[in-house]
Amino acid sequence: MNVMSEAAAAATAPSDTEVGSYFVANYPPFSTWTSGAVVDAAEPALAVPATDGVPLGLYLHIPFCRKRCHFCYFRVYTDKNAAEVQSYLDVLGREWELYAEQPAIAGRPLDFIYFGGGTPSFLSVRQLRGLVDRLSAVSPWSTASEITFECEPGTLTEPKLRAIRDMGVTRLSLGVEHFDDHVLELNGRAHRSTEIFRAYEFARSIDFPQINIDLIAGMLGETDAKWQDAVERTVALDPDSVTIYQMELPFNTTISSDRLRGAGQFQETVAPWATKRRWVDEAFAALERAGYTVGSAYTAVKHPGRTRFVYRDRLWQGADLAGLGVASFGHVNGVHMQNLDSWGAYAQAIEEGRIPLNRAYRPTDEERLIRELVLQLKLGSIRPDYFQAKYGVNVRERFTDPFASLAEDGFLSESSPERVRLSREGLLRVDSLLPRFFLPAHTDIRYT
Repeated sequence: MNVMSEAAAAATAPSDTEVGSYFVANYPPFSTWTSGAVVDAAEPALAVPATDGVPLGLYLHIPFCRKRCHFCYFRVYTDKNAAEVQSYLDVLGREWELYAEQPAIAGRPLDFIYFGGGTPSFLSVRQLRGLVDRLSAVSPWSTASEITFECEPGTLTEPKLRAIRDMGVTRLSLGVEHFDDHVLELNGRAHRSTEIFRAYEFARSIDFPQINIDLIAGMLGETDAKWQDAVERTVALDPDSVTIYQMELPFNTTISSDRLRGAGQFQETVAPWATKRRWVDEAFAALERAGYTVGSAYTAVKHPGRTRFVYRDRLWQGADLAGLGVASFGHVNGVHMQNLDSWGAYAQAIEEGRIPLNRAYRPTDEERLIRELVLQLKLGSIRPDYFQAKYGVNVRERFTDPFASLAEDGFLSESSPERVRLSREGLLRVDSLLPRFFLPAHTDIRYT
């Protein structure tokens, strides 16, 4: 394995945590998507049958929270009453009915389902059951190989957890983020550590097939000692999988707003990237000692043979996804699309019988190839024969220069016709490396 010099490391990634997007969620960048492509690309894509063999997933954006976290950049609401929440759920159900009428969706079985937010567990048991009954009446969920449900620990009660389990949820994802109450408070989290342990204990007792714990390295107030304690508590709980993100500061967060204005309560420096990478590395090492396997830049799993993340893997291989809810993202018949991002416009479109799209993008074959390549690199390795079979492209030859630069900087541990593998150091900073594979038109532009 090549050893990267400090100079090379400094040249390949920012040191301070500045305002802006770091995490690469898709390609091409969202800033290239346009409203004009809704008519030119998205609507035609929905109007024709899907390609045989492409899996279909369903994403449900539940945009309600008890509080807005100071690092949150999603479309969420903290001021809606029960009647308004129910109105949104009714619109969500109607949106799925409209999708089911589209030739690209009609009659297709669901392979995976994801409840995201916001806070899906914000909903009451009655609201959850009503929503699931309406959605599953349109398209049965019995074929889904995975149903993921995101939770905020403080919103979970025993009856609610039982209802979530009865819905068929196979992967419960607990947004723990940290175990230190001061860190949780400082970052605007609504829950506290006692709620984490209570929710986890009961969730484990009712046999969810997979329980995932989310952590964030580098939250405001983080220290070496507090991070080590968080890792130790996570290992002690023995979840099926652990997801660890490095704190970033997209433009539309409270912390970012204060820092850009040079005023407000959030002037505290966020840990530099080198420190966050070290913390994640320490966590991965501790998890590996406890029997876990690192499966991506963000995840470690206890039993790789039976613990999967279907939602992630399908999307990173080009699956279709119907994204329901305000500002939600989808991908159908090769076209990226996003819903209207304001409550009123989103609801009005559905009431008028229209799929509520705001912007879209139809990537070229080359862009589709790059998208799958960069996303799958987040798994730590890629198999060139996958891309040869699907796209007829030898990626090691097509991307000679980017792969050579990764090797030169010490970010590759293997490069052969069978597999290209990132080193641990490369994996820990993978999002900063992926733009090396972008087309020239997509470099040095705003990601979102």
